[in-house]
Amino acid sequence: MGGCFSKPKPVELKIEVVLPEKERGKEELSASGKGSPRAYQGNGTARHFHTEERLSTPHPYPSPQDCVEAAVCHVKDLENGQMREVELGWGKVLLVKDNGEFHALGHKCPHYGAPLVKGVLSRGRVRCPWHGACFNISTGDLEDFPGLDSLHKFQVKIEKEKVYVRASKQALQLQRRTKVMAKCISPSAGYSSSTNVLIVGAGAAGLVCAETLRQEGFSDRIVLCTLDRHLPYDRPKLSKSLDTQPEQLALRPKEFFRAYGIEVLTEAQVVTLDVRNKKVVFKDGFKLEYSKLLLAPGSSPKTLSCKGKEVENVFTIRTPEDANRVVRLARGRNVVVVGAGFLGMEVAAYLTEKAHSVSVVELEETPFRRFLGERVGRALMKMFENNRVKFYMQTEVSELRGQEGKLKEVVLKSSKVVRADVCVVGIGAVPATGFLRQSGIGLDSRGFIPVNKMMQTNVPGVFAAGDAVTFPLAWRNNRKVNIPHWQMAHAQGRVAAQNMLAQEAEMTTVPYLWTAMFGKSLRYAGYGEGFDDVIIQGDLEELKFVAFYTKGDEVIAVASMNYDPIVSKVAEVLASGRAIRKREVETGDMSWLTGKGS
Repeated sequence: MGGCFSKPKPVELKIEVVLPEKERGKEELSASGKGSPRAYQGNGTARHFHTEERLSTPHPYPSPQDCVEAAVCHVKDLENGQMREVELGWGKVLLVKDNGEFHALGHKCPHYGAPLVKGVLSRGRVRCPWHGACFNISTGDLEDFPGLDSLHKFQVKIEKEKVYVRASKQALQLQRRTKVMAKCISPSAGYSSSTNVLIVGAGAAGLVCAETLRQEGFSDRIVLCTLDRHLPYDRPKLSKSLDTQPEQLALRPKEFFRAYGIEVLTEAQVVTLDVRNKKVVFKDGFKLEYSKLLLAPGSSPKTLSCKGKEVENVFTIRTPEDANRVVRLARGRNVVVVGAGFLGMEVAAYLTEKAHSVSVVELEETPFRRFLGERVGRALMKMFENNRVKFYMQTEVSELRGQEGKLKEVVLKSSKVVRADVCVVGIGAVPATGFLRQSGIGLDSRGFIPVNKMMQTNVPGVFAAGDAVTFPLAWRNNRKVNIPHWQMAHAQGRVAAQNMLAQEAEMTTVPYLWTAMFGKSLRYAGYGEGFDDVIIQGDLEELKFVAFYTKGDEVIAVASMNYDPIVSKVAEVLASGRAIRKREVETGDMSWLTGKGS
């Protein structure tokens, strides 16, 4: 996808970066108007490139007719720490006043379009109210995830106590900016057995690792390989919107991978890793050498092991094809979902308007009990029951009965028999690390890959990220944890890339996740495993609440519904290094959140 493999030839190392037309603006220049050098460390040597060298065409300023400029407010209209959306004719801009300075940025989060004016301004960055992504207000750069793109930064000037903003019309309409990236300068024509960085797994961790390498100036070859038949896509959306087509889920178009020389091998399964000779072998016998390696294989869904497991129309949701087939077969039929975790409940919620009936089977007393606690779990369960979902709790499947090979009934251990034409299994996953067992890469007893804060495995030059790793969680006293969240995979992919380039980056992000069911979004930040109390403010019955999860006298996680942007506020406080005490949330007084997270 990013070019073909070829046998490497000796070449003089050059670095070239291609800027999309929309990026070739004044913001790319330093204050002096000249390009600022950037450097990266590869194989122990620093390499530099300059903005003057990175364009094959002139570096134009936007022409006056491509720009719009207007006075948007008086300098006294905003206090320090305030944000406001202002209209600029061709689109809106987020105006921020911080430490007496005004900044103008894109007003929507590039991830899912959240209005950033409703987010959290703290420590020189604005945090998205929906999913927690953070953007530097001085540069617009993405500093924490999820998402891939940054914000445009617009020019601000003060004249006669009025604030003027100048912006290109195109930037106003696009509302996202892809960072400048190096191009691959290695020759390629035909297949070759060697590469420089090999990334096993093309989920969020793998893609962000590849993009970060290019953003940091790395111009040697990058190969992404994936079991999937698709280019990297938005996997969390599969269970929330089952009939979304693969092309709608793509995180980047084909042209992106070609432009930046990121080669993608689809339907490519690594079966052997030889760390001594720095080589992997694929199922079809193809071999690839590497100098640096990222292992981001993700996980494999658990399946049922009961009688009748071979009948048709029993699915796990792993690919767009799985999701599309489920929704097609479920229309007007009876669906049983096994497992009341995030995936199972999202699938059940989505299918209620399409299926004849939806039933959920779960071993626990309430959905999400271990993650969100009994009270929140019951409130969410009631929401589902009000939408005609039937629950069979504290039981499991003993048999899947078919007729002419196709599923007709699900038999439970409680002896209940539930009609079912389609069954979706969401009972967890295991790390997809079987191919590493004889490799010398350290695995724990559950098959996870332990890494340090720099995402380094026990083998030098081999990094790991995403659902298959355990890593030290900085703000929980470096406790080794596995957090299979989309946002964490992004962050780990970036840290791995930075350390491939010897930048000594560490994992510091605060975990942040979300789910959407029946048009309502639940947001969650922190790491709540082992919580011993839940303090709830708001109204669970009305599904307008915030729940604080505490261990001892410390808040370790927060969840909310219809209470934005409180989860982002708490995430920002935790990210600042400040502990939140139980007594601070017990009173219901949220004034402690109005500070700047410092």
